[in-house]
Amino acid sequence: MDNFIAARSQMALSLGFHIIFACIGMVMPFFMAVAHYIWLKTGNEVYRDITKAWSKGVAIFFATGAVSGTVLSFELGLLWPKFMEHAGPIFGMPFSLEGTAFFIEAIALGFFLYGWNRFNRWFHWFTGVVVGVSGLVSGILVVAANAWMNSPAGFDYVNGQYLNIDPIKAMLNDAWFSQALHMCIAAFASTGFAVAGIHALMILRKSHVTFHKRAFRISAVFATVAALLQPLSGDISAKDVAKRQPAKLAAMEAHFKTEEKAALILGGIPDEKEKKVNYAIEIPGALSFLAHGNFHAEVTGLDRIPEEDHPPVAVTHYAFQVMVGLGTVMMLISVLYYITIWKKKSWLEKRWLLKLFAIATPMGFIAVEAGWTVTEVGRQPWIIYGVMRTAHAVTPMPGIAYSFYIFTAVYISLSCIVAFLLYRQISMVGKLYDHSVEPINAI
Repeated sequence: MDNFIAARSQMALSLGFHIIFACIGMVMPFFMAVAHYIWLKTGNEVYRDITKAWSKGVAIFFATGAVSGTVLSFELGLLWPKFMEHAGPIFGMPFSLEGTAFFIEAIALGFFLYGWNRFNRWFHWFTGVVVGVSGLVSGILVVAANAWMNSPAGFDYVNGQYLNIDPIKAMLNDAWFSQALHMCIAAFASTGFAVAGIHALMILRKSHVTFHKRAFRISAVFATVAALLQPLSGDISAKDVAKRQPAKLAAMEAHFKTEEKAALILGGIPDEKEKKVNYAIEIPGALSFLAHGNFHAEVTGLDRIPEEDHPPVAVTHYAFQVMVGLGTVMMLISVLYYITIWKKKSWLEKRWLLKLFAIATPMGFIAVEAGWTVTEVGRQPWIIYGVMRTAHAVTPMPGIAYSFYIFTAVYISLSCIVAFLLYRQISMVGKLYDHSVEPINAI
């Protein structure tokens, strides 16, 4: 493993773990705040217990997210010094603001965790809302920095020099809105399905059913609403990518030949040597419509892009197919859930519905990982799209492979610890949280 592959692998590993912690840390406080609000309004102590249980999960993921995020910040400087030398002054503002949001989140979380029976109860609830809002803002700011790498703005690149720097324009680049919207909705969908799936599994096991039913309903609503909105944000993102990064779109769809009425490809195995896709299902004109809103529009293929600027087609295509496929499954489960609520309420007690949510537990996070693979691998060979190649930004320091092996061991250990803590939290629901008597007419 050479330094370049080792550095990219280490960043991929670090980001792959951090994005899960970050998604949960961004979204779980909102679940917690809703449960807390219902308790304050109804007096139903089940919701107080759910709030306390979820707050411990928020604390766990806040701590792990803070650690993994800090590691990523250091890795940017250590593994990609040339990148940070030039890019740091340009897109440093969102990182600075993200640090401020992080501190606000930390303070608010401290108030919430230690504020039970100490603060006014509505102020206490408000601190939980601040945790969620600041976490969401923090995530948006980090995505804005990543979006800048896909759509560099806020500077003039003249003779290898970065001049006339405008940090505001860099932060509010052309890609930040579509990426932030898509990422935030994905965070709600993935976390919602994961939480709902765990509670559904506990209901199937007939463990503290009342507690888990109430928790399931809150998380399922967040999950299903987000899953139904995600195709809209995906459409915005696809049209944005088609406009700014035609090579990425071509790799996503394994679209080798520029043509009008371009077909949307479902599945298939790309053959980069023969410039074709085997065993794919094609929908004529659909790619033209999704990319440009016109079934007859021309879609740029890889044939118009220099060979040295091609992203890895197979990886990008497979990741895109996984993301879309799992997103479609979650959307269908969401439609079924609302049919159940509106038309077939008796299905709410059926085991098959709970089993669907239980099976869907990991789907959202797998889709998130696949989506970030599309974003990062699809941008290659550029670290700053169209300006700086990834190979030119890597550190000359030797021994990066050993760093990768060490970090792999650290992250696997961290994941095992987090999994153990979450298992312990779930298994101790009866002892720590579910000790209240539910009112007969509870929500």
